[in-house]
Amino acid sequence: MALLRPLLMIFTKRRWSGQENLPTEGGFVVVTNHYSHLDPFVFGHFLVDHGFSPRFLGKVEVFRIPVVGWILTRADQIRVHRESGRAIHAFRSAVEAVRAGKVVAIYPEGTLTRDPDLWPMRGKTGAARVALETGCPVVPVVSWGAHEILGPYRHWPHLLPRKTMIVHAGPPVELDDLRGLPLTAEVLQDATDRIMAALTTDLEGVRGERAPGIRFDPRAAGVTPIGRPRPLKEAS
Repeated sequence: MALLRPLLMIFTKRRWSGQENLPTEGGFVVVTNHYSHLDPFVFGHFLVDHGFSPRFLGKVEVFRIPVVGWILTRADQIRVHRESGRAIHAFRSAVEAVRAGKVVAIYPEGTLTRDPDLWPMRGKTGAARVALETGCPVVPVVSWGAHEILGPYRHWPHLLPRKTMIVHAGPPVELDDLRGLPLTAEVLQDATDRIMAALTTDLEGVRGERAPGIRFDPRAAGVTPIGRPRPLKEAS
């Protein structure tokens, strides 16, 4: 982030808000929406500007990219083997990090949203699992604007004219009534639904629009849940 922050300062404008909702002590999970390959840098910029050095859960494919993978490894980021039994290793690392007082950044959607209007789609249970296992807060942070520079699955950024990156941190998601319960599929899904609802509501405020009444579900829509979107029948 130290290398990228000067570039972001030059090529983007910023509108930060809600930083008072970020905990001042102890480890916690921070979740965000994912709609551009650029938004992790905007999200990280916001956190660093407010004194946090987050540990991101990132798909293992990114760690295999020359130079980028080396930087991520040196920065002690957490590899995620998506759609694999090895994902448990990322969960354990995230729990250890939170218990050590660190900030763990998780994209609950697990990939770029498939929603055609870039609203948060159906979430995965990883963030809820870490939060309920550790008892830590989950803070929703929404961003908007990165897609104007780099749209989903686009390769070339449009830097000029400078775009405004909007980031807002909302209050922690209410999970107290679920803490201490067995981590059943139902409990994890309930917590995940609350996390996605908080992200969606906060993003509605940022965008000044209403999200669809039903959250987009890739499998129900017949598209692949990870990677470049394509029909499930082509991926089988």
